[in-house]
Amino acid sequence: MFMGEYQHSIDDKGRIIIPAKFRDMLGTSFVATRGLDTCLFVYPMEEWGIMEQKLKSLSLMKSDARAFSRFFFSGATECVWDKQGRVNLPVNLRQYAKLDKDCVILGVSNRVEIWNKELWEQYFEQSEETFNEIAEKLVDFNFDL
Repeated sequence: MFMGEYQHSIDDKGRIIIPAKFRDMLGTSFVATRGLDTCLFVYPMEEWGIMEQKLKSLSLMKSDARAFSRFFFSGATECVWDKQGRVNLPVNLRQYAKLDKDCVILGVSNRVEIWNKELWEQYFEQSEETFNEIAEKLVDFNFDL
């Protein structure tokens, strides 16, 4: 399981160091794609396969399903580490997530998220204000903290 929050920076060539314990769990190659909330989602190959199967099960007759699949898969790219343990993120993904210098790398259960530091701080601040309300809604789905 991925968990924790780490501060890193992205260099001028679009390379970023992912925390060592995340690198071990991601394996030698993994998939990065556009995530929700203007961040990147990074999946180990096994988890990517699970996501692919879930998205394949969506009905092509529904425009929302087609749109989400296009959004998710068109941004996906297989990534590998360089000799220094960095990953080079493609320009289109960096632009989407507004990654230019300071980044936050999060472990979120089955995936890693890469955020622009300012966007993460804004998102966290907004979510923190409603955290109790969100938790109460999850209880309605038989999710017990």
